[in-house]
Amino acid sequence: MIRGRTVAAAVFGAMTLLGCLAPAAHAAQCGSSSVGFEAWKREFSAEAQGKGVGQTALAALMQTNYASATIAADRGQRSFSLTLDQFLAKRGATTIVAKGRQLKQSQAALFASIQQRYGVPPGPLIAIWGMETGFGSQRGNQNMLSSIATLAYDCRRPEFFTEQLYAALKLIDRGTLSGATRGSMHGEVGQTQFMPKNILAYGTGNLEVAANALNSTANFLKAHGWRAGAGYQPGEPNFAAIEAWNAAGVYQKAIALMGRQIDEGGGTAASR
Repeated sequence: MIRGRTVAAAVFGAMTLLGCLAPAAHAAQCGSSSVGFEAWKREFSAEAQGKGVGQTALAALMQTNYASATIAADRGQRSFSLTLDQFLAKRGATTIVAKGRQLKQSQAALFASIQQRYGVPPGPLIAIWGMETGFGSQRGNQNMLSSIATLAYDCRRPEFFTEQLYAALKLIDRGTLSGATRGSMHGEVGQTQFMPKNILAYGTGNLEVAANALNSTANFLKAHGWRAGAGYQPGEPNFAAIEAWNAAGVYQKAIALMGRQIDEGGGTAASR
């Protein structure tokens, strides 16, 4: 037994040495502060170039800055721990529902065309639009690429945001976005706040234009199982599509509730 262990140890040592000598795939190292971000950009840029990312996007990446405000926002998301009533009050649900009913009437032709194409009624789309950007009035003023690059570098969720970063770089190479594109703290852009991967998959035109953003949102919901005519409250078939839009349970319930109130045209935003 002792001799067998010695042989095994020798074999293991040889394999370890070979592993150290063999070239290994190198991934840019994450960090938890601005220290190291510039080095990470250089490493990531080399990796991205090897995966076919073009010079326009690479140049934009190298111009990004460490987004301290994004990190602070990412660490301080507390509203999703509120009760539903608290969340509705904090997000101004009464105002969203009231304005949403007006928009449903004034833009009836747009919402009818969306519903005909995707099967999604106006209520949940308008609720998302109002919740995300106050109907386009608060789309964020952070540099989109800096925000996403910072989160891809940060050790908290690098896998998720690395995928978003590659998508953003692809969109920049295509000319859909640019290194100067502005958005919200986590890199969301447009009237209903799309992340880059979702722009690639579901985007229909310039998402700063409300009609395009609303069509894109309906496209997302349909792709995630929305069925025309089915209910979208918790426990009903279409609620799963709302869950796919945002992972926070209180957000999902708020959208379903406000959407119903907009579609039905009655009740107050805080009523159930």
